[in-house]
Amino acid sequence: MTAELPLHALTAHIGLRHEKEVNVNLCSARLVEHAVIHRECCLSSSGAVIVETGEHTGRSPNDKFIVDNGTESDQQIAWGKTNKSISAQQYEQIFVKVKRYLETKELFIQDAIAGRDRRYAQHFRIISEKAWAALFTRDLLFPSDNDNPVKPDFTLLHAPDFYADPGVDGTRTGTFIILNFAEKIILIGGTSYAGEIKKSVFTAMNRVLPEVGVFPMHCSANIGENGETALFFGLSGTGKTTLSSTSDRFLIGDDEHGWSANGIFNFENGCYAKTINLSQELEPQIWEASQRFGAVLENVGFDENTRAIDFMDGTKTENTRAAYPISYIEGHVKSGTGQHPSHIFFLSADAFGVLPPISRLNREQAVFYFLLGYTAKLAGTEKGLGAEPEATFSTCFGEPFLPLAPTVYADLLLKRIDEHHPKIWLVNTGWSGGAFGTGSRIKLPYSRAMIKAALDNELAEGSFYADSTFGLNIPTHIEGVPDSILDPINLWRDKARFHQTASELIFKIRERMKFFSGSLDEAILACGPVLPE
Repeated sequence: MTAELPLHALTAHIGLRHEKEVNVNLCSARLVEHAVIHRECCLSSSGAVIVETGEHTGRSPNDKFIVDNGTESDQQIAWGKTNKSISAQQYEQIFVKVKRYLETKELFIQDAIAGRDRRYAQHFRIISEKAWAALFTRDLLFPSDNDNPVKPDFTLLHAPDFYADPGVDGTRTGTFIILNFAEKIILIGGTSYAGEIKKSVFTAMNRVLPEVGVFPMHCSANIGENGETALFFGLSGTGKTTLSSTSDRFLIGDDEHGWSANGIFNFENGCYAKTINLSQELEPQIWEASQRFGAVLENVGFDENTRAIDFMDGTKTENTRAAYPISYIEGHVKSGTGQHPSHIFFLSADAFGVLPPISRLNREQAVFYFLLGYTAKLAGTEKGLGAEPEATFSTCFGEPFLPLAPTVYADLLLKRIDEHHPKIWLVNTGWSGGAFGTGSRIKLPYSRAMIKAALDNELAEGSFYADSTFGLNIPTHIEGVPDSILDPINLWRDKARFHQTASELIFKIRERMKFFSGSLDEAILACGPVLPE
């Protein structure tokens, strides 16, 4: 039966035949119609699409695999816990099953471009059984302007309602995210969480761009009225989107960028913001964008009768999300590009409450804390996390998405620092006055004031001192921020407990950085915090 099915022009390159209708590059309005008709979603009172992703409300990193084809190129992959291998034979077996499954479904195809600098762009063809997933793709990436689409650089087959057989297919569970870099094919099954599409594209960009000298980054970026660009590195929930989406600056992008010899460029054409406890007062741009027609809302609470959104409702997950085109943000940078950055911020949600709210890093410290990637995983961002934040180290602030060795990306960062001399800052967006459960989250207005002072160059060279705990340079005063919170020990009632907690974190930091012993310059390894004698 399968051999008698017709081939569609946009699926012929992978041998995917079709039995039902194939919808190609539909506009957002038509995709919304299909999603409603197929009962994939409901509409909010403002016209945003509301979807529920079921069991998976976050990424499933333990179900992600890279195909080991035994090629010379595959030898460059940093195989291990993050980049788990699956054989070419196992991949082919699942690939055939996914194709056979999709042949029986009405399909939604979106041709999209990742990379606003077309010199380094990659073309992706996303083939899904869900209209809302195609809408998500259209929101997040740049719709292809090619009237006669050619073979894409990567093809992504999205089958959220298809499950693998672990005993036969070699997967861990029925869920799978499989990247085959040799064949340029990505398979996603057994999960409806749209973040898997987004981060699979990001992983692909992290694989191909270093080969052409481009530094791929898990960061947001914006531009000030003076034309200066700033980068904000950090994992989900640390404030990349929030702190870069402000009315006094112009947003380049909220999550994924490349840094080439020409400057900064956004990989995406949209935003994927966390919305739990989203406030119109504190984050008006994100709040308004999330409410507009065509936005996709994942797992948010809402009133069944009025369809009014309740962003405070974390019943389904703390990882509620909104996807929307960046054009929904007033004052965004239409080109998606910027100059070489003048400032770089590393954002860490410190669950222990011992890191300073802001500190200045030198060249070696920048590489150290980039490779360290200390933050806290916030509840719900990944499947299996509990209700409390979990301290973690994610190399380069994006370890799950890095197919190559971390030092490849660190070398690219160091090269750019030496070429363009940006000021680099470590910002704690987490806790102060105690660890989680005792202290309190640093107020967003304070974080904004600190970053603004840095961007406006108000922090003079002589207004810093080295703290005795981490050896970080802390400013003595920032307008709009109480002096008492700048040095974290000030707000701890139990000073001995502070030192004990800080020592425990420093021990974890030293243990983590042992991984890079022998592969890093000793000056970089030596610049980290030291355990007290």
